[in-house]
Amino acid sequence: MTSNRTATVTRSTSESSVELSLDLDGTGVGEVSTGVRFYDHMLLSLAKHSLIDLRVKATGDVDVDAHHTVEDVAIVLGQALREALGDKSGISRFGDATVPLDEALVHAVVDVAGRPYVVHTGEPAGQEYAVIGGNYIGSLTRHVLESFAFHAGIALHVRVLSGRDPHHIVEAQFKAVARALRAAVERDSRVVGIPSAKGAL
Repeated sequence: MTSNRTATVTRSTSESSVELSLDLDGTGVGEVSTGVRFYDHMLLSLAKHSLIDLRVKATGDVDVDAHHTVEDVAIVLGQALREALGDKSGISRFGDATVPLDEALVHAVVDVAGRPYVVHTGEPAGQEYAVIGGNYIGSLTRHVLESFAFHAGIALHVRVLSGRDPHHIVEAQFKAVARALRAAVERDSRVVGIPSAKGAL
């Protein structure tokens, strides 16, 4: 079983520069600065509720659009998670959580099997056009989930069961994913080796 489940990943393009480090066996400490304040709030919530220590420093062309920076941070987050998981020996592998935030309710399920897939359903009509915090567009949420899951190599199902306030709808999704991730990456003393009948993930 790997004792040090940490990773540091950097990514630099003409659109953004990202440096990210995480510790899967942390306590949920977060230090995040992306230039997109609402996204910072969501990533800090992800750290807090997954118990993954997360540090992110990103700069980008947010004066053009938040999209590039938000996407690149999600890519790097996925790469770091994949690296930190190593061979995935001794982990639970699956995780699920249902999380409320006032009127919003979201169910998330994670399988860190190495096969990227995203199913994202249930956001109310118009959520993709909502502007939250000045420069975070509602459509970015699905894009974050897809970019993260693809680069992490995880299957991720997120269902918005109810919600009215755009902020709550996004935040409940991040919190539900966080709690599902917490369960999936957790070490289980009864798991011997790789949690797969194939012997590899």
